[in-house]
Amino acid sequence: MPPAESTLIRRPAVWVNCAASLDGRLAYAGGKQASLSSPEDRVRVQRLRANADAILVGVGTVVKDDPSLRVHWDLLGEAARKNPTRVVLDATGRTPEGARVLDGSAPTIIVTTERSTRRFPPAVHTVVAGRERIDIGELFPMLYEQGIRRLMVEGGAEVLSSVLRSGLFDRCTVYYAPVVIGGTTAPPVVAGRESHGPDETTRLELVALERVGEGYVATYIPHRTGATSPGVASPPP
Repeated sequence: MPPAESTLIRRPAVWVNCAASLDGRLAYAGGKQASLSSPEDRVRVQRLRANADAILVGVGTVVKDDPSLRVHWDLLGEAARKNPTRVVLDATGRTPEGARVLDGSAPTIIVTTERSTRRFPPAVHTVVAGRERIDIGELFPMLYEQGIRRLMVEGGAEVLSSVLRSGLFDRCTVYYAPVVIGGTTAPPVVAGRESHGPDETTRLELVALERVGEGYVATYIPHRTGATSPGVASPPP
């Protein structure tokens, strides 16, 4: 993971990670779950989870995939220990009652907004961050105050868009699988608002490119104003 905390504002160090097809899709048509990571990349992802204080996803991922968001310690060849806190962005309270993130097997935070009236089980901590939409800039300092220093963001497309466009992240890794999905309804890596020109895009810097199994992992950091392209190098510690 990147350094334990940001030096600009009091927020966790944020690592964005996802797996995508070569044409930048996270899933099949209509959002049907796709297993895009290679076995080697699954181990890499579990190691990232094991080193994180919390794992963040959107409620869309919970509804469609019902992830546990726990570390698969067996893939790491390690004895099980405490799992990271699970953080779910759920502006209107759509998390299903039987979702695995509510099973009490790991600390869980549901982030909602002022317009949500949903009540969650007592073991689940609820945080309000925003009126109509969840405000990432408001949320991250709140997570920091709750002791979360290393935050892993896993998706889906709307969440990845919010975090990357906000610039409130330290590193982004994308595993590209050697497959093309295509179509018009398969979700892209980044959804959200349209960009109508270069001034509305989010620029990143490529700092590493590594073959992992049958695919490759590209590592990016936020673009530094005035910096020249560093080429492909090892990521910062």
